Amino acid sequence: MIYLDLFLGFLKVGCLTFGGAYGAIPLIRDVVLSYGWLSDETLTYMIAISESTPGSIMVNLATYVGSSQAGFAGAVIATATVVLPSFIIFLLITALLKAALQNKYVQALLHGLKPCVIGIVLATGIYMLLRNCLSVKTSFSVDVRATIITVALFAVICSYKKIAKKSLSPVILIVISACLGTIVYGI
Repeated sequence: MIYLDLFLGFLKVGCLTFGGAYGAIPLIRDVVLSYGWLSDETLTYMIAISESTPGSIMVNLATYVGSSQAGFAGAVIATATVVLPSFIIFLLITALLKAALQNKYVQALLHGLKPCVIGIVLATGIYMLLRNCLSVKTSFSVDVRATIITVALFAVICSYKKIAKKSLSPVILIVISACLGTIVYGI
């Protein structure tokens, strides 16, 4: 019976949650407290722990609640159930999007959106930079070590693109950044 309760409870959370993990917390609280799986105090602690661990708060909470109520099988059921609605919606959108991407008008729209997204990200970065520089509390200073890392990454990206004739994987860039950060800030 607990497996069915975990399935139904977290299916409700997965189906009715919109707006990200923080939007899910009231619904998770309602489900967990209505079934009596955790006390309000324990749930509050678990929310704090879920925020500080990798992964979605919703998935982390589902895994913990499932595990605490029905062991490993409960954790698998609760976790799988909470992500099931999103997974199904994602599959449907992907199937529809794949067909739509072949349309020349959709292609034109996507090509037009790319510079807009780049502009929005750039404008946000400039806004944040100017806000921090013009703030009374903050004095402008350049972190030389961060500048070294940025220049080195830019050189790696340009060199790789020139030699390999393709873009460098973001995962490799993250690994290179971590290594450079360890070397530059470790010295």
